[in-house]
Amino acid sequence: MDFASIDPTTVIYNLMIAATPILFAALGELVVEKSGVLNLGVEGMMIMGAICGFAISVETGSSYVGFIAAALGGAILSIIFAIMTQYFLANQVASGLALTLFGLGLAALLGHSYTGQVPPEVSKLSVPVLSSIPIFGKMFFNHDFFVYCSLALVFFIWFFLAKTRLGLIVQAVGENHDSAHAIGYNVTKIRFFSILFGGALAGLGGGYLSLIRVPQWTEGMTAGAGWIALAIVVFSTWQPWRLILGAYIFGGITILQLNLQAIGVNIDVALLSMTPYVVTIVALVLMSVNRSKKSIGAPGSLGKSFIKVL
Repeated sequence: MDFASIDPTTVIYNLMIAATPILFAALGELVVEKSGVLNLGVEGMMIMGAICGFAISVETGSSYVGFIAAALGGAILSIIFAIMTQYFLANQVASGLALTLFGLGLAALLGHSYTGQVPPEVSKLSVPVLSSIPIFGKMFFNHDFFVYCSLALVFFIWFFLAKTRLGLIVQAVGENHDSAHAIGYNVTKIRFFSILFGGALAGLGGGYLSLIRVPQWTEGMTAGAGWIALAIVVFSTWQPWRLILGAYIFGGITILQLNLQAIGVNIDVALLSMTPYVVTIVALVLMSVNRSKKSIGAPGSLGKSFIKVL
């Protein structure tokens, strides 16, 4: 075992890539949950984004068109969940689980003919001057556009929720939908579009997986990434800036276990592979001990169906 062969610069570079799809999905779910809706279908929307983005990218020869298709794929699938939970008042937990199962099955069907194909390459967006800085240039300033986009989205979503009127309305709906309805806000409409936004970002995260992170289509390639995104929202206590920490911790553990496998650490490969998920579960358990939903910052109406009383 040669630990010196692990290059910290490469590890951090790959860490940022590994964290990006999780960060996209978690940001979308954050907005959804801020509106008071719990959508457990993130995994299904991510895998649909992965196959839609991959297929359209291969067919058109454009990765950027593929990313648009990925976002649309996730958003379209989320419409099913939105209609079921906001208009038919179906249970949000059951509907989310059904959405994940449906998305995994449909993606496997659609992606059957694309196995083994290679999508168009996505070019790097080297930041002038900064990308030439020794060590730090490669680590932070020589990534593709979507890595920077995910980080910029953290700021924009924070600004939207904290500083804009519409963002404050979304949070008001999530905190107490009855009070929001009483003062004239259309709770169903606000939640519907929040779900669509979350679906689009989950799809974008899936598209990043199949087009950049692992540039190929493999059935079930999300491998629990959607569930990790859901956990990170709780880990962040519903604060946009903390999502970066959660996503990058997960990405770091993922890359570290791959490097440990590469240098032949004498630990079962299955144990190393499960490490990121175990760490996430432990973090959530520690946060949940003796802490109420309100004390960790969860929206007051999270998971509750809104029934309009005339």
